[in-house]
Amino acid sequence: MSKADLAKKPSEVAAMFDDVAPTYDLTNDLLSFGQARLWRKIVAREVAAKSGQKILDLAAGTGSSSVVFAKPGVTVVAADFSEGMLAEGRKHHPQLNFVFADATALPFKDAEFNAVTISFGLRNVVDTNKALSELFRVTKPGGKLVICEFSKVTQPLVRGFYNFYLKRLLPAFSALASKSPEAYSYLAESIEAWPSQDELAAKIEAAGWSKVSYRNLSFGVVALHVATKTVTKSTTKTATKSTTKTATAKKKASK
Repeated sequence: MSKADLAKKPSEVAAMFDDVAPTYDLTNDLLSFGQARLWRKIVAREVAAKSGQKILDLAAGTGSSSVVFAKPGVTVVAADFSEGMLAEGRKHHPQLNFVFADATALPFKDAEFNAVTISFGLRNVVDTNKALSELFRVTKPGGKLVICEFSKVTQPLVRGFYNFYLKRLLPAFSALASKSPEAYSYLAESIEAWPSQDELAAKIEAAGWSKVSYRNLSFGVVALHVATKTVTKSTTKTATKSTTKTATAKKKASK
């Protein structure tokens, strides 16, 4: 297979994930030493999906990150731009609603979701700022954003080992665990080029989100960023006007 580069051309990135789809979850578990499962549980606790809510899991891949939200009364949309990943997901998790979606032009209505989340996918989007803005658009006022992504290790001793793992051990392990080791070479390169925790927090805030915070997981190998779509006065006024118009229309109809 051809490896995608850091230009992140959508067609190349999608083709790369199409190739690794059949073994993606197993390989991730092996290469993360089981930490991927723990990270998914932490994301689920942060999203805290409740009955009656609609959750968007963007870059859902095969749906392994989406099933953790599938509780009674919760509608989960698992979106991805890799048809190969979606096909695998539909086979393994038929209870989920899988949708093909480009993160920079989401096929959803404004204010459609109570919470939006993306795990290990924002790093692969060609335009991060546009994706954050699109996630903001489709989230209800008061809704939550949860991003789980590889980040910058904070402890010097751990950082040295982690860099050695990414550059030397990961290529060797991926050659044994995956039929497409080139994808994991891209993984290492994209992690190294990715913004720091504070830099990503600034991007999230610039996209309109408020109450932006983050916490490091596994010494900063991964960071969990959380934000809220705050209800503003203009949002409240718009909602009030809409309600008034609806009520007026109903009165006219009853006459």
